[in-house]
Amino acid sequence: MKRLVAVLVTTMFFWFVPAAHAAVIPVEPTPTELVPPAAVLQAEFPVPGNSGKGRRVVHSTRQLRVWVINAQEEVLRTFLVSGQRGQPKKGMYTVSSQSVTSFSPELEGVTFRFMTRFAIGRNGGNIGFHEIPKRKGVPMQTVEELGTVRGSGCLRASTEDAKFIFAWAKPGTRIVVVP
Repeated sequence: MKRLVAVLVTTMFFWFVPAAHAAVIPVEPTPTELVPPAAVLQAEFPVPGNSGKGRRVVHSTRQLRVWVINAQEEVLRTFLVSGQRGQPKKGMYTVSSQSVTSFSPELEGVTFRFMTRFAIGRNGGNIGFHEIPKRKGVPMQTVEELGTVRGSGCLRASTEDAKFIFAWAKPGTRIVVVP
């Protein structure tokens, strides 16, 4: 037992206490590390043309992608969503309401969180951004399946992205839908 304790204490000493001869050598950042995240996002996933100017959220129904853009025209975030192609219709909308929890009046047992509503769909129901819905507690798709055509009109996002939209796009925020 004494031997085991001695081994553990010695191991922990060398694991947590830096060696006297260890040195930190500063490394110059490479040019890609100097590029601001907004510039990288805009280069990799350019914002669709004719999507307006200023603070807004842009959704492409063809790409099933969303861009969150600040007043300085910087892309703060871009991510894939699942939804229906062509829905909502191309146009300018504003966030009308939000709720932390919501449900589908059409699909029994289907719930979702972080709902940010901005349009009315073909069937008269609300369209908005929300996390991947759950049917009786089981996710209806995986995060890896985002970017595919799914759902009845809303835009399904990862929980992290749905929370971001919920916090950033308050009622009155402009939503631009492009093909």
